[in-house]
Amino acid sequence: GYYGDRWKKFLISQGSPVKAYFDTSDQDPFCVYNYLLDITTWNKSIRRGFIKVKITDGAGNTVESVMSSEASTFQQYRRVKILTGFYQDLDKISKISLTFSTKALIGPRHKLRILQMMLKSLNNPER
Repeated sequence: GYYGDRWKKFLISQGSPVKAYFDTSDQDPFCVYNYLLDITTWNKSIRRGFIKVKITDGAGNTVESVMSSEASTFQQYRRVKILTGFYQDLDKISKISLTFSTKALIGPRHKLRILQMMLKSLNNPER
């Protein structure tokens, strides 16, 4: 892993503003590639749960997001922004799949109806 306190002098010498991402994983090369998922739902009733994102590139390579430990609340016509991360970065995404889960063992399964969605790379914002 990396020690955040060892980066302090380097970041200060760069001036401001400085963007630094220290998300790491247990897999080589220890990076987590961050994306912002911005969705608008149109369910009539409020849904609360977790979203897992799966992206696929043109060559068929697929990577699944690291699920957030915090549930999101989805209301009709309200935008929700979720920070999600992947252990691998895909350059040209051809397909995006979302899985909605309430993590409830008992009870009915709910669907989340998406009106609009945008996935933006925070590591490569030009994408």
